Amino acid sequence: MTSTQKIIKRSIDYIGSIFGLIILAIPMGIIAVLVKLDSQGPTLFKHERVGKDGKLFLVYKFRTMVKDAGKIGPPLTEKNDPRITRIGKILRRTSLDELPELINVIRGKMSLVGPRPEIPLEMEKYTDWQKKVLRVRPGITGFSQIHGRQDREIPSKLRLDNWYIKHQSLKLDLWILIKTVSVVLSGRGAY
Repeated sequence: MTSTQKIIKRSIDYIGSIFGLIILAIPMGIIAVLVKLDSQGPTLFKHERVGKDGKLFLVYKFRTMVKDAGKIGPPLTEKNDPRITRIGKILRRTSLDELPELINVIRGKMSLVGPRPEIPLEMEKYTDWQKKVLRVRPGITGFSQIHGRQDREIPSKLRLDNWYIKHQSLKLDLWILIKTVSVVLSGRGAY
């Protein structure tokens, strides 16, 4: 992307996220109440992730697992993970748990489109080639998400993310955003 395109992308991220938070304020309020009623613990889940240029930041999501889930299981979620709450299953299948990430986009830590941010523990295992994903801001959705979400192994996701970085454009971002809607509605690869 040219410098001008990067400025346009960041402007779209910022304006789109503010607009999204305004439109989604009531649904997000309802989700917050449902999360609180479904199980003990905070409404929002905060977790450290690796962002652009390897900088750490906190990602915000609606909590989808039982309180202190990290103490009773592996750091990564597995299919049919018993730590996922009833409302959490719905939020994950529909990706509604990720709506608070719009705050990270406004703060400049994330983009609407880009590779998903990884936890530091997993990032330590990445090869130099795989760490190329750190050249751009991580995204709420991305090229690998529309091609399988959690059904893909990490090396396969990273190949797709690196392809995206090499070919990224405003047109490709728009296509990914549109495609994300159909992928989320289908519920494929979400758990």
